[in-house]
Amino acid sequence: MRRALRKPGKCTLCVPKSSNSIWSSPSIQPPWQARASLHTSAIRYRAKDTQNEPKGVGRRVRSSRGDEIRAPPLGENRSNTAYGLFAEVVWEQCKVLKRTIYTRDVNRAAAWGLRKRADLDPLLKSFTITVQHATNKALRQLLISKEENPLFYHLRQAFIRGHIAGLHAELTYRFLTSTLKKEHSSRDTTDLQQKLADFSHPIEWYPGTRALQRTIHLHVGPTNSGKTYHALKRLEEAKSGIYAGPLRLLAHEVYTRFNAKGKACALITGEEFRIPQGGDVQMRSCTVEMVPLNIDVEVAVIDEIQMMGDYSRGWAWTQAFLGVKAKEVHLCGESRTVQIIKKLCATMGDKLVIHNYERLGPLQPETVSLKDDLNKLRKGDAIILFSRVQIHSMKRRIEKHTGKRCAVVYGSLPPETRAQQANLFNDPNNDYDYLVASNAVGMGLNLSIKRIIFESVSKHDGLLHRRLEIPEINQIAGRAGRFKTLRQAVQHGSTDVSNTGPPLKSLESNEPNVGYVTTLHPGDLHVIEKAMSAKVAPLMTAGIFPPGETIARMASLFPPETPFSYIVLRLQELATVNPLFHVCEFRTHIGILDLIQPYKMQVTDRIIFMNAPVTLRSPGAHAVVIELAKCISTQSGGELVGLRSFNLELIDTDINDHPDGAKGYLRAAETLHNSLTVYLWLSYRFAGIFRSQALAFHVKTLVEEKIDQCLAQGVWSFGTGNKHGDLAQQYKRAKELEESGFGSDQVDDVEDEDEENEEDEDVDDVKAKADEHDSEDSPASDANSPTTPEWDDLQHEKAAAAAAASV
Repeated sequence: MRRALRKPGKCTLCVPKSSNSIWSSPSIQPPWQARASLHTSAIRYRAKDTQNEPKGVGRRVRSSRGDEIRAPPLGENRSNTAYGLFAEVVWEQCKVLKRTIYTRDVNRAAAWGLRKRADLDPLLKSFTITVQHATNKALRQLLISKEENPLFYHLRQAFIRGHIAGLHAELTYRFLTSTLKKEHSSRDTTDLQQKLADFSHPIEWYPGTRALQRTIHLHVGPTNSGKTYHALKRLEEAKSGIYAGPLRLLAHEVYTRFNAKGKACALITGEEFRIPQGGDVQMRSCTVEMVPLNIDVEVAVIDEIQMMGDYSRGWAWTQAFLGVKAKEVHLCGESRTVQIIKKLCATMGDKLVIHNYERLGPLQPETVSLKDDLNKLRKGDAIILFSRVQIHSMKRRIEKHTGKRCAVVYGSLPPETRAQQANLFNDPNNDYDYLVASNAVGMGLNLSIKRIIFESVSKHDGLLHRRLEIPEINQIAGRAGRFKTLRQAVQHGSTDVSNTGPPLKSLESNEPNVGYVTTLHPGDLHVIEKAMSAKVAPLMTAGIFPPGETIARMASLFPPETPFSYIVLRLQELATVNPLFHVCEFRTHIGILDLIQPYKMQVTDRIIFMNAPVTLRSPGAHAVVIELAKCISTQSGGELVGLRSFNLELIDTDINDHPDGAKGYLRAAETLHNSLTVYLWLSYRFAGIFRSQALAFHVKTLVEEKIDQCLAQGVWSFGTGNKHGDLAQQYKRAKELEESGFGSDQVDDVEDEDEENEEDEDVDDVKAKADEHDSEDSPASDANSPTTPEWDDLQHEKAAAAAAASV
């Protein structure tokens, strides 16, 4: 349905027939063969005077094929069209809104001044009527534009972007906005608001950088092609430089590598600053959010540049690319970035040099799957799953079947623990023969994987359960055949221990290592095969985020008691964006802002806090945010031992003494580690309040040791439902559909495939599923507020002073 809404003129039934998606769905019957009567939304109306049309006859319209036909008369029931089905979803979500606003979202409603049920009831009733009027205008009068029917337009766009969860979030925002007093949205400042929300020229946000004549080197190629290796070689030759990576693991690896070679290098991440003694720092290794934009350097390397298209963290790559003040900027990423980088370089006036690379070792999909037989596993295999629960369940199954140990890697594990598990897997002299991991292996880890095995080709991304996209499959599959581990580098006398260099040849032969890819279940193998041979669509836009100064100026246009989340969402709503860019989502920011709304803070403090690396769906995260916000509000109480929301007693508890056993202890330890990460992040920005930085680092190390103990013990059990059903029948059905023409050039992507099952899904269920899954599409990194250069100077000065004091 979302595809139909995205393309007016095509209905939800016709879209799969003309899609270029590679996916085929064994569960969907070709609807254009059986339900032609529902194709009324496949028509494209043309502007024409219809006043003389006989009543009830309907207007002349053009079909998607150009044929002139008659549409149903205005006002006639259109419930069978895509918009009619969407209206039913909207009305159902209005009921869900009424339920959640009294329960899960009660704190958010309170942040907007709605504390009594007696106040909510009439407002909800009035809002529901408003929504019904908007959907009726779309159904009966075909008014769907932003100017003619703004509420329906915004709900439709939210559903297209975020499915049910996105629609629910938009409905909640629209309802809360409707309850604000008129003075909060005074028309006197509308023009000023619109000017502040003009993001048409983000390249002008960095005037100092625009004064430079930069040379951009774009290194593109598949995984394991040596592109980052060559960029880092150039960085080593420079007198000054910056490395920007997507994960703290990568930043720490480059930091260690440069200092080992005698080049003084600083480590700058959101939760940690390491400044070499002497103070003369010419090299900086950063997470991409923390790139200093006011330091002139010779060379800058920005890794995984394709992440600029991400709707969550993409702004950080765009900010680093547009703003870093380097004579040479080396971008490393996938070939799908070439088109947009060319356009951005032409806009900025920078010279562009493109370096193309081929994979150094072959990557081959296997012709058969494992057919769910774990006895077919081989040493060096990595099994990929997308649920934390299923990862531990698979680990237990493999160890039971094979008698060998499994290392585990997933996103919510601390980076240090992930690195330790990777070392266990890479060591050939122990019995850790297998790796069970999420897509966290896609970047940042040095792994000697011989074969990648996909347990599933779908995952829950926090909004819905969907098929993996082609770049996601290729990113994970490309990890097979990478054998340059630290142990092998030392054996061969190399000082380059990075996982970014050319692969070593196999220790058993003179041939380059071959990477293999397969699946656990037969029904998934054809998806992997098609994805690995498919041509990936180019990136069309780069993410941006409003600078902190813009948000502060926007806030000054509203009364002090205005909910800050409304101000931020208002800025997003009014945003005017250049076609080369998109505004990144505010989902996590809004959740944080509503939690801290009751506490008095400076506007700048709220802007900083909303960028904290908080995982709101983590157990206890809300209590941690609230308690830390109280400390900032009162400017006191930030000592770690006095914070009740931090379960520090867990350190003294044996992992087997937890009420839920080792698995319960592991979950509690991961939660505590996340809380400590947030504390450390804030300690660099509010050093006078959160003064227990050294203690927090010590406790964090102890927690990581406890997590290692839990993973080493690994004796708990988890449920293992078979979500595939009859795999043989699914595989057979998929082949039949493909042979009959219902194949890769006709079938819509998984967004439409999953909608039949998820259309009536409660938003609470969606969030509950997201809590069970572990995904690293946008790996939790050390976030930083996107700001203007002047703000960056102040923040880095404070951070450097705090780091020096800590040392």
